[in-house]
Amino acid sequence: MSKKIHFSLLAFGCFVFAQAQMYVSPNSYVFVNDEFVYVTQDVNLATDGHVFLRNQSQLLQGTTGAGSNAGLGSLSVFQEGTVNNFQYNYWCSPVGVPAAGAGNSAFGVSRLHRPTGLITSTAATILPFGTLDGVSNPLAIAQRWIYTFTTSNAYAQWNFVGNANTIAPGSGFTMKGTSGSDVFVANPVSGSFGDGVANNSGSAQRYDFRGKPNDGTITNLVSANNYTLVGNPYPSAIDLNAFLLDPANAAVINGQAYFWEQVVVNSHFIDAYSGGYGTYTPGGGYTPAAFWNFDGAGGYETNLGSSGTVFERRFTPVGQGFMVRGTANGSVAMRNSFRVFRREGAANNSEFARNANAVETSEYFEEIPNVAGIDYTQVKKGFAPQLRIHAMYNDGGVRPTSLGFDPTATDGFDYGFDGRLPSSEAAEFYYIVDGSPFEYVINITNFDIDKRIPVGFRCQAQTNFKVKVADVLYGFDNTQKVYIHDIENDIYYDIKDGMFDMTLPAGDNKTRFEITFKNFNDTLSTPDDVIASLQVFQNNSNSMLTVVNTLNKDIVALEMYDVTGKRVISKTQLGTNAQIEVATSGLSDGVYIVTLKTKDGLSLDKKVSVYRK
Repeated sequence: MSKKIHFSLLAFGCFVFAQAQMYVSPNSYVFVNDEFVYVTQDVNLATDGHVFLRNQSQLLQGTTGAGSNAGLGSLSVFQEGTVNNFQYNYWCSPVGVPAAGAGNSAFGVSRLHRPTGLITSTAATILPFGTLDGVSNPLAIAQRWIYTFTTSNAYAQWNFVGNANTIAPGSGFTMKGTSGSDVFVANPVSGSFGDGVANNSGSAQRYDFRGKPNDGTITNLVSANNYTLVGNPYPSAIDLNAFLLDPANAAVINGQAYFWEQVVVNSHFIDAYSGGYGTYTPGGGYTPAAFWNFDGAGGYETNLGSSGTVFERRFTPVGQGFMVRGTANGSVAMRNSFRVFRREGAANNSEFARNANAVETSEYFEEIPNVAGIDYTQVKKGFAPQLRIHAMYNDGGVRPTSLGFDPTATDGFDYGFDGRLPSSEAAEFYYIVDGSPFEYVINITNFDIDKRIPVGFRCQAQTNFKVKVADVLYGFDNTQKVYIHDIENDIYYDIKDGMFDMTLPAGDNKTRFEITFKNFNDTLSTPDDVIASLQVFQNNSNSMLTVVNTLNKDIVALEMYDVTGKRVISKTQLGTNAQIEVATSGLSDGVYIVTLKTKDGLSLDKKVSVYRK
């Protein structure tokens, strides 16, 4: 017979590990502060038995297969929205309606509560359908805005849920925030205890999710070329990369997650909504949304000339919903093996909403408790070295895009690297991926100084396009030139230090323009030109000094000096390869001088910066 752990004591500030099952007896509870509980099998919460996860505490479970949690008790976990009563967050509940039988249960917003103390809460009032605005204190939720979105590409496929307990486990749903504020702090700070977060300091409503904790494999239907609103269904964070790169999921979705971002507009009319979808891929990271407003039917109408925020999306926090796009008919699965204990915040690569910018202090993750047994101390932070390139349409609309480089990537579609545009608008700048009919907002390929990367410009009417490199990220060489080449007129536009600026007639230009890293009209005729063809840059994402040797010169010596003149690296006879890499993981953060010498007597000095990502 399997072992059961019986909890009836207050337990906080400590890690709880249940070897098999976790049973909380009637009228008993487990209280966890700023830690995690790991249960290898199921959780059984008897009537009036509770688990209280406070101060970002989380529950991890190791079962495989279908969820097996049971009981009429409930788990309680807090999460904060980020919008007012006019705006949507995309959610996914970590709990369902309590039920004696084993398995996951459906959810409804009647399971949401207003915290009134460390372990006490009052159930939210669910307002009648005709009431448009939710209220913070006392907490009242406008059911009119509760929808799911199931495997469709049509605006009409939003499914009204209201106050019904019919939201399937793992299904995402929309909910608008509340008006007003609620300064009550249910979990005040006392020493190292408590989080000190108010119920609502303004557009940041705290909800207490109470119910049977979700567990095990949770599936949602997807279909070819259609979207489905899903999310993190557990009372713990998940590794979004593990979900997207799971082989079974890779067979039915395109390897990307799309996150809704919205501009503050105080109106409930659809034609006043303003927002868009940011795109995340495991290899490319997060590319912010282009912000649009919408017509009365929910279609994209006008680009607002602004864009969203760069979020840290790797570890998806409790309650976060997002869209996936199907490539075949089938189901995507969330699994316990994706679950990790990761506190929310930019510094931990886990954001429900934007917090202060994180300062990376290490190239690798610290130890992260997780179900799959991954040693995250051997997993590097960051993404492919890349350029953030912005396009502007008619001096108004802005489209952020990402062009990145990884030696394992190809010129064709690479699952987990490349990201399709989340929507197709009247005017777009996009990347063309070899062999794919789609338009891409994220393109990850391999770097070559001679590479030509095709890009497209599409517009329904005459449109002025401006394109410029907006940022250099994750260790890409900040001194590298970047051009857009107009093949038809053989003109190179420097988009690193200048801007591409051209008015194009209506049409879809797929073959006329390309991104290059040198002006091929500049003939290499002098030793200085040959030296200029040798590119030296520090890739801090993988702690490598990279030499791009376009002309295959014979590199006979490479030396590296710190600012005091001390030689820290010396390499000889490096050969004629087109790309040469030298490890720099043993160096301290700082500025270094690289000296490169070729067999035919040429010499190059280059300054680089080494720092931990």
